[in-house]
Amino acid sequence: MRFNPRLKQDVGKFLDYTIIVEGKKDVIALSKLGFEKVYAIHVTGVPIRERLEQILEEVGRKEKVCILTDFDKKGKKLYLFIKEICQELGFRLDSTLRGLLIKAQISHIEGLDTFMGKIDVI
Repeated sequence: MRFNPRLKQDVGKFLDYTIIVEGKKDVIALSKLGFEKVYAIHVTGVPIRERLEQILEEVGRKEKVCILTDFDKKGKKLYLFIKEICQELGFRLDSTLRGLLIKAQISHIEGLDTFMGKIDVI
């Protein structure tokens, strides 16, 4: 991981976004950083497309949405799958935050709060 002294400040600019992550641990990590609209895609017994429809119904089409799956092979594959469905459903996608984290060489979302030193982002 490359340390960017402005990373906390940069991440803080996205606190009002709706964030779609893989699981509960990712939700917890982002919540600790101040994100309030974080949704896990993996919910037992709910297919991914149906889960995305639930999220869209809750947040609406006007919200900016960022998909933050892990940056390993499995996570990238899931990202492309989710992105395609989100585009079909009419989500307003923005991958700027994802790009920032990739540039910082973050590999897993669930460890982001630890990496950021558990300090409030704002």
